[in-house]
Amino acid sequence: MNLESLEEFYGGLLGVESPWEVEEIIRDSKAREVRVIVAYIEGETPPCPTCGKSSPIHDRKTRKWRHLDSCNHKTIIESDIPRVKCEEHGVLQVPVPWAERNSRFTQELERHVCMWLLEASISAVASMFNLSWDAVAGIQERAVNRGLAKRETVSPKNIGIDETSFQKRHEYVSVILDKDNNTVLDVLQDRKAETLDGWFKTQKVADFKALGSISMDMWDAFIKAVKANFEGAESLIAFDRYHVAQHLNKAVDKVRAQEHRELMRENGTSELTGTKYDWLRTSANIDNRTGDRPAFMRLARFNLKTARAWRIKETAALLWDFTYEAVAVKRWKELLGWISRSKIEPMVKVGKMIKSYFWGILNAIKLKASNAMLESMNSGIQRIKRMACGFRNRKRFRMSILFHFGGLDMGF
Repeated sequence: MNLESLEEFYGGLLGVESPWEVEEIIRDSKAREVRVIVAYIEGETPPCPTCGKSSPIHDRKTRKWRHLDSCNHKTIIESDIPRVKCEEHGVLQVPVPWAERNSRFTQELERHVCMWLLEASISAVASMFNLSWDAVAGIQERAVNRGLAKRETVSPKNIGIDETSFQKRHEYVSVILDKDNNTVLDVLQDRKAETLDGWFKTQKVADFKALGSISMDMWDAFIKAVKANFEGAESLIAFDRYHVAQHLNKAVDKVRAQEHRELMRENGTSELTGTKYDWLRTSANIDNRTGDRPAFMRLARFNLKTARAWRIKETAALLWDFTYEAVAVKRWKELLGWISRSKIEPMVKVGKMIKSYFWGILNAIKLKASNAMLESMNSGIQRIKRMACGFRNRKRFRMSILFHFGGLDMGF
């Protein structure tokens, strides 16, 4: 291969066009590295990057970019980039067609990195491309920022707000989901009322004029922020059935643990041994005739506090699909009366909570609103967190969530 065709090969590989040209190829076989020298054609007058007006070249500055490996060699693009002196905007660097401003990598390399990031962790992709963790995270961040810059305002009819754990020790971020498009609108750095309130007041990603429901759990900070920003908020807020079920499950498990200890202390044995997860499953979604479930169902008929608590929990799971509001109110009041009469302390405590927030539960039934989509999204978020073995800061966590679930056009 002669020099001219080698230059043409790399010119085509990089997409170099006038007024740029591949001037020289320097190959170091020992270091297994190729340097592609790209020059700005002499005599061309570059435009100002801001206003587009032709401006004289002020000076040149040498820059390098990492490209995809070629012919099993590390490939580096090197160029003396002109800086123009615009009468209006001062001295500015001419943009190059093969890389973004302030990036040390070509667009083609960044595109390949982003495609792999959809399937693998930052660490795995960094190892694959022989880059640092920070370099790959920076590529991901630039992709997200490109997508955010091109994002058009949406008009969601239904949104969900949920917390998801960032690290241990009760460290959380808040995720705001456009349920109509199943995309994350934004990720907030904590779950405080003032943070969500500030986001609603300053955000530009969504027009909420057509909003019909806001699904969330019974977290007072979220409720406070929504009430501060939406008229008639109490008719929009719908408390998520999965969070109500979670509170009931925790209460049942607490009853089981307490009763198990009492039985062991009194009898030296307990029917509840090894049954923890049986009580937490919802029978409506399980064939109770198969596996170990028949034995559990016999146990559930015993006169145990745990069995009574479990029956309350199972009944609550059936009370979300009513068509008529009056019937729903009647059945929920019956359930709350049953909980109160049970005198099972953990269940009574949950019953009081349900009674306090029943208006939002009733909204969820009337609006047919659910956070099931956000719960599924949360599972996906936890998967990428496990894949990454955790994140060092909230910014990186936010970028990763928006990268995977933001529905962004990131240009790759």
